[in-house]
Amino acid sequence: MNAVATRSEAVPTSRNPLAKARDAVWRPTPGSLRLLALLGVIGNAGIVATGGAVRVTKSGLGCPTWPKCTGDSLVPTHSPEHPALNMAIEFGNRMLTFAVLAIGILVFVAALRLRPRRKDLVWWALAQPMSVVAQAVIGGIVVLTKLHPASVGLHFLISPALLIFCVGLWVRAGEGDAPPRPLVAPALRALAWALAAACGLVLVAGTVVTGTGPHAGDADSRRWGFNIEDVTRVHSVLAWITVALTVAMLAAAYRTGAPPALRRRVAELFALELAQGAIGYVQYFTGVPAPLVVLHMLGAVLMWIAALRVIFATRDRGPAPLTEPGPEPLRTPQHA
Repeated sequence: MNAVATRSEAVPTSRNPLAKARDAVWRPTPGSLRLLALLGVIGNAGIVATGGAVRVTKSGLGCPTWPKCTGDSLVPTHSPEHPALNMAIEFGNRMLTFAVLAIGILVFVAALRLRPRRKDLVWWALAQPMSVVAQAVIGGIVVLTKLHPASVGLHFLISPALLIFCVGLWVRAGEGDAPPRPLVAPALRALAWALAAACGLVLVAGTVVTGTGPHAGDADSRRWGFNIEDVTRVHSVLAWITVALTVAMLAAAYRTGAPPALRRRVAELFALELAQGAIGYVQYFTGVPAPLVVLHMLGAVLMWIAALRVIFATRDRGPAPLTEPGPEPLRTPQHA
């Protein structure tokens, strides 16, 4: 009998949702590991949106200390200086960080338990809980510096950096370990990297715009001293450069007969850019309303995820290895 089982044979199916969740971590398959990685992607995109909600509701100092919410309490308590709603919003964002950390730990355990073990997936997975810890520490610095725009901008940019590992694991768990085989010409692959770099610059410029604009996270927080129209123009120019690179890549992908998956990834990015541009111009001409700021921040992260997927779609590493059967989990004897 072949020592390597198929994926469907590797983990006995169970109708018990708790048992399925346990097996996804303790007796993982490439599919279950990929699902956990996707939860990491969703969690880190979601925390950007909740962080945006903290800013636009002026809740950045709702919990004025760190790691406790107040000087003598880990959780929000009555305070005459901090409204209860602001405290709840800031504390909720902190709790979501712990949820994302929990997902990162589960992802790492699943990567360790996967058979055969794939070392690169373990490293991709280890980066996730470590990065969340770094995010929590920087979040503390944000509070202790009273929402200085440099620390707030760094706090935001950690999420796109962490998403590199989340998206990388999500993609790599569904493919093999063969040497990367280019699916497109070197020029098109270079264009994909240039496109991702442009998206990254748009994110950095966006943090400067936000750090200059009205949504500081607290009414008394320091702002950058730039002219808001100047930094907005820089942000807009970078965004248009990104759109131009995307159009060029989309045209080149169709002209050269690139794989359908790559064409879809580039088209998805282009659609997100159009939506993001529309939101950006609407919020600029309507006085930067709070809900649109949150939506724009979420759109920026989705655009970044799409750009990363474009890079991965330019090469192939073969099918994922079949999963070896792992040890059966301990079961409690059933008595009549």
